[in-house]
Amino acid sequence: MSAHNEEAPELIEAVPTVLVADADAAGQRLDQWLAARLGPDMSRSRVQMLIRQGAVSVDGKLIDETKRKMAPGESVSVTMPEPEPAEPQGENIALDVLYEDDELIVINKPAGLVVHPGAGNWTGTLVNALIHHCGDSLSGIGGVRRPGIVHRLDKETSGVMVVAKTDRAHKSLSEAFADHGLTGDLERAYLALVWGIPQRPTGRVDAPLGRAAARVRRAVVPEGRDDARHAVTHFAVQERFGESQQEFATASMVECRLETGRTHQIRVHMAHIGHPVIGDPDYGQAFRTKANRLPEPLKSQVKAFPRQALHAWLLAFRHPTTHLTMRFEAPLPRDMEELVGGFRKL
Repeated sequence: MSAHNEEAPELIEAVPTVLVADADAAGQRLDQWLAARLGPDMSRSRVQMLIRQGAVSVDGKLIDETKRKMAPGESVSVTMPEPEPAEPQGENIALDVLYEDDELIVINKPAGLVVHPGAGNWTGTLVNALIHHCGDSLSGIGGVRRPGIVHRLDKETSGVMVVAKTDRAHKSLSEAFADHGLTGDLERAYLALVWGIPQRPTGRVDAPLGRAAARVRRAVVPEGRDDARHAVTHFAVQERFGESQQEFATASMVECRLETGRTHQIRVHMAHIGHPVIGDPDYGQAFRTKANRLPEPLKSQVKAFPRQALHAWLLAFRHPTTHLTMRFEAPLPRDMEELVGGFRKL
């Protein structure tokens, strides 16, 4: 019987599943053979991950090579990890709380903190911290893995975020963010340290975004493409660095305001006009060598900077119950402030 037609064995978490290769396994790749044997719910990419994580052994020897060829009679042991919790659990993670009442909480998110659980980040997220901090008051709208979340910041983007604690607040804030402030109920602004100096002090980038070749990334795409989404970013140059000299690379501090709210919008749009955010690992790769055109110690500072230099400095919205406009500002975090200080010396 072909291995592809054999009944998939039942997998028991944390208990090794042992499979013996038959004659049909000869010459097959380990990941392909295992994916076929473990059934339709186990994708090949998942099998590859298990192999790389040291969960697969052949004849008692751990294997980390997915392309390893199989031989008849080999005994393959697969240890499945414990399942992830269906709902995120509270974790005692420190929060920089700017404001809190019975309806909502406003925080200054540090760079490096993922907003909500997902693949590869099931713990240690802002949601885990909020569940611990807010307890049962956190709104469940938006799904159990995104309770209270009405907008998000990228993992490596710092700055102001608001989270709903009641269904009423969640509905009101979600509508404001969906409207992107067109009715005057929302204002949000970011500061970005970018390469180069835009020719005009202010500008508007109107360029649709869609999926790039790497699916986690975004790109400017033709307007007629199926996944094209309308995206508009307004920018204003706040400070210029190195403008009066020609020896070193130049840079700018730019304030960006969103007319739409697409994934990675500011990062993609600024790269699109030739001024990518400094430190951006996804959209600023073509400008990495710019750091070589800087004097020390700034050159080393830029090369060592571990993230995109992007910070959500301002958030204003109408309170869902008092209807008063609330405005919150977060100063540049220390790492960006030090980087900007280095550019000011050009």
